[in-house]
Order: sequence, then C-alpha cells, then structure tokens
Amino acid sequence: MKQSLMITHYYHSGFSVAWNDVLLVFDYWRGEKGELDPEIELSESKLRKFREVYVFISHDHIDHLDPIVFTWREYTKVNYIVSSDMPVGTRGRRMAPGDKLELCEGIQATAFDSTDLGVSFLVNIGGIRLFHAGDLNFWHWREESTMQEIEEADEEFRKAVAPVSKEEIDVAFFPVDPRQGTLFEAGANYFILTVKPRILIPMHYFHRADVAVEYARTASCRSTEVIAMPGFGDRLLLEEDEEGYLNLSFPNEATDQASDDTAKDQDPLTEENNPFLESDLPLSQLAENDES
Repeated sequence: MKQSLMITHYYHSGFSVAWNDVLLVFDYWRGEKGELDPEIELSESKLRKFREVYVFISHDHIDHLDPIVFTWREYTKVNYIVSSDMPVGTRGRRMAPGDKLELCEGIQATAFDSTDLGVSFLVNIGGIRLFHAGDLNFWHWREESTMQEIEEADEEFRKAVAPVSKEEIDVAFFPVDPRQGTLFEAGANYFILTVKPRILIPMHYFHRADVAVEYARTASCRSTEVIAMPGFGDRLLLEEDEEGYLNLSFPNEATDQASDDTAKDQDPLTEENNPFLESDLPLSQLAENDES
C-alpha cells in the first residue's frame, strides 16, 4: 500500500514524522538560547491534530531532551519511549539495545547501541524504515585525541554500527558535528558505506546550516542520497509509490526560501576553518571504484 510521511526538522537533532493521524517526535530541543521560533515549535494546536504522539528520547543530554515534551500530554495522548539508562523516574517505556516494541498497528521500534549515552532507534512506520542515530557517531577529535584514542573510538563505532548494517533503512538521521574539526564527517561517511540508507539527513550541527548543505552537496553516492534540511521548520514529504520508489518534495515554497536564507546567514567558510578540505572516506571516488 502506498505510504506518505511528512518529515519536519526543528533544531539540532530534533525531527518529527507525521503518518496519517500519528506523530513521531525524535530528540526534540528548542536550543540553548531558544533558537527555535515559537511559530515553528510543536504547539498545543499542532499536537491536537494527532490521535497519538510518540516521543523518542535517545539519551539524557540536554540537546536531545527538552523538558517541554513532558507537558505535551496535557493536550493529547503522548507515549514516551526512552533509553534504558535515563534517570530513575523518567516518564516512558525504556528500551535497551536489542529491545523491540510494537507501538501500535503499523509501527514497530527497535533500539540499537550508541557510542555515547543511550540508544539509537529504528522505527518501521507503515513499511518505511527510519533510523535516528541519537549520539551514535565516530566521536574523535582529530586535533586533540591521541592515535590510541582515535583507534579505540573507531573500533567502538564500527562495533555499534555492525548490527545496524544488517537492516534495510530508508531514511537515516545522522550526526555531522563540525565541533570535531577536520574529518568530522568520517562517521557519517562510514555509515553510508556500510549501512547504505536510501536517504541520509544530516543533523547535530547546531546552528551551522552551511555544514549540512555542503555535506549534502558532496556526500551523495550511488547507494545513498544525502538531503539537507538546514532551516528550522523545513519539511520534506516522502511518498512511496506502488513499485517501492520514494518520491521526495519540499511542500512549502516559503519554507524553502527560509531555508536558503538561513544557510546564507551563516558565516562563510574560509580556507582556515573549512572542515571539508579533507575526508577519511572520499565517497565519490569510492563510488566510482565500485562501478569500475
């Protein structure tokens, strides 16, 4: 059966996915200084449109958990799905790596490991498989870490990704954090090469919209289309046709223009601070090698 999902980006790693009268929300956060415009926030009027809301919280870092989500149950039926290592007393159904949940008819969730606190989530919604990485990433600090620390981080990351690579994933939300400096995209590149999601949407770049735009421009390859949603409130309509192809569109032209303006407002990259000068995994070159 043909499926249709509306994906909305809020801020940092926060996304929602609307499917019929059900809304999934992942790692919602309005920003340390309230960067998210109140017009874009998930408000009472928006939440009331849905029969059920499922809020996923990957871990207990402030940039992945906005306390406001626990007030939403005043407006509609809200179900919280949280990592098993959340503090005692946290509202929600707990999931550890390997756990599976049948949330409702047509929606199943599986938890996978992380390389930081908490878990990552794979959610099958009407046959479309969404992966939200949380803080799963190759967390290395090339300018500061020792070679041993980098090797250990690399081994931990590969071990965490291995079970995910056995899954078919349609859309993955994955970190590209420029605070890591050069080669910050190595984790996302490895994820693309091993897991091969059909679509990857960059996240966890705070206010650096230019990072998401440039990564999408350079990282797409034969197996994976990288799509940036750099503007707060950007929406992506994903429609699956009868043959299983995913058709994508940005339904709001005004929002598209706002996204462009947001990207233009960022500080331009210079030769001194451009994180894209080097890459551990040159995707375009590797894709060409695969074809030869």
